[in-house]
Amino acid sequence: MEKISIRFFNDKEVRAAWDNEGNRWLFSVVDVISVLTNSKNPRNYWKVMKHRLAKDGNQLVTRCNQLKIVAVDGKRYLTDCLPQDELLSLIEVTPSQHSVAFARWLITGENQIDSKSRDKAYQLWDSSLLRTIEVGTTRGLQQIHAYIFGGLYNFAGQIRQKNISKGGFQFAVSQFLGQTLSKIEQMPESTIEEIVDQYVEMNIAHPFMEGNGRSTRIWLDLILKRSLKKCVDWSKIDKADYMNAMRLSPVNPVIIRQLISNALTDQINNREMFMKGIDYSYYYEQED
Repeated sequence: MEKISIRFFNDKEVRAAWDNEGNRWLFSVVDVISVLTNSKNPRNYWKVMKHRLAKDGNQLVTRCNQLKIVAVDGKRYLTDCLPQDELLSLIEVTPSQHSVAFARWLITGENQIDSKSRDKAYQLWDSSLLRTIEVGTTRGLQQIHAYIFGGLYNFAGQIRQKNISKGGFQFAVSQFLGQTLSKIEQMPESTIEEIVDQYVEMNIAHPFMEGNGRSTRIWLDLILKRSLKKCVDWSKIDKADYMNAMRLSPVNPVIIRQLISNALTDQINNREMFMKGIDYSYYYEQED
């Protein structure tokens, strides 16, 4: 089980592991119980529930796969897991006000562009492209964007030709975007402050019609790895804190500098750190 994924429902983690033999995702039952019941001790809740299901002759428990999945403390523990179709059976026997919403999220999530591009972002770690990306350049960012959004957007990897805005903020004017990107490429990258400033400027430029944040966070990590032998443990940066810091960054980049500086790690060759970074990066883009 080399491929681990963290999904988010109502801001709660739902861990999953890829089953190569079954060609499917297997989801942590304890995480699902936590989402459905809001229990303070979902592991114990599931233990009691398993006993009741077995006593009633329900075969759901026997169909669980026990997999070693990384927990909050960084250690791997055997965890009961079920595929999507079996989880729907679990939802049916678990009293919850979130049942309908969670079932809808579970069924439709894998058909969305974000889910498909996220899977492609996972694949980037094992691809030959990761070793040939031009670090810190516009072309390098285009390579990343083209890889994770190729086949999903017809403009994948292409610099936008239109003006765009978000939340009332106008990103760099398309007419001068080429000049803006050239200036960003020339910015120094020797300290964490300089690198984050470059990241902020690239965010203000927003060179693509969609998918800027997800691509640029990978771009940032590659610069950090090359220049500082560090990368970001994105799980240490709260979503609300990150979004607020990025909104303020055009006029006050100090907050985002601090958030990123405090989340740096030297685990630059850790596959799980990369995968976790992808999961949190996509989580930041989810609408509240």
